[in-house]
Amino acid sequence: MRTANLMLLLAGGVLVMAALPLVMPWKQFVMTIAMAKGFAALGVALLLRAGMISIGHALFIAVGAYSAAFIARYAGITDLAVILVGTVAVSAVVGALVGAFMVRYRAIFFAMLNLAVSMVVFSLLAKLYRITGGTDGLRVPVPSIFGVSFDKAQFDVILYYLTLVLIVAVGYLLHRYLKSPLGHALEAVHTNEVRLEYLGVSAWRVLLVAYTISAALAGLGGALTAVAVGHVLPEYAYWTESGHLVLTAVLGGIGGVAGPFLGSIFLELVHSVAVGYAADAWNMINGIALLLVIFFLPRGLYGLIASRRAAKGLTDGEDSQ
Repeated sequence: MRTANLMLLLAGGVLVMAALPLVMPWKQFVMTIAMAKGFAALGVALLLRAGMISIGHALFIAVGAYSAAFIARYAGITDLAVILVGTVAVSAVVGALVGAFMVRYRAIFFAMLNLAVSMVVFSLLAKLYRITGGTDGLRVPVPSIFGVSFDKAQFDVILYYLTLVLIVAVGYLLHRYLKSPLGHALEAVHTNEVRLEYLGVSAWRVLLVAYTISAALAGLGGALTAVAVGHVLPEYAYWTESGHLVLTAVLGGIGGVAGPFLGSIFLELVHSVAVGYAADAWNMINGIALLLVIFFLPRGLYGLIASRRAAKGLTDGEDSQ
């Protein structure tokens, strides 16, 4: 019963997001970027379930964004479906290669190694001007959709709803993964890795699968951001972006797939309101909002929703008795 109520609540949230461009069209672009970043934050949250904190995961946002730019610029392919599939595939391969080394480490070593690799990639993106455009970045043309071209305004509307559909589809698949034996093994790495190894389950393999999936999610977020903005920059791989992803994941909560998206949307809304009404103090407003959530909602925004649903379910059960 509680699961059904929670699903209804999440479905209601999706419907609200679907109606948002009709009610507040000026928020459409902001929400597209927020949802795109939510995919990357979801990848970070996936690793957090295993107790692994990556403060260099913006690396894969950059991989996805630049892959989208390279596919369009150098391969001459401008179809959105091909760009998204290609970027996810490239991000997954890079994630598997990097992860094969990273998941051998734990705690601060894992975090700092991810940070180091992301900063190396940031430096390369900024220095290899002939390939990456250097600090000027690369332009990403407006993609076509199954061979049909649209102007920027039309494409932005389609991209918004496509991103919303991807959230539902990817969220369902990741939910199934987390409920599978492999997903439960991921949490077991955090609680008792030694016992997991005694049972014959390789923690390295479990973490490598999770790392690869998280890289693919971040790459998808990077690709969506690239085609939405129409431009990619080396700053996508900068350490502050990685820190933002960790903050978003913790803020939204890692208890459910929807948590990182809630955190990302919340941050973007607070940022927009703060800039609009107090441009000189928006950083302070952001900080206060984050402190309130951290102190009073230790399980994040998703934890608040789940707790309320659980309390309501318990009350309904007592009433029925």
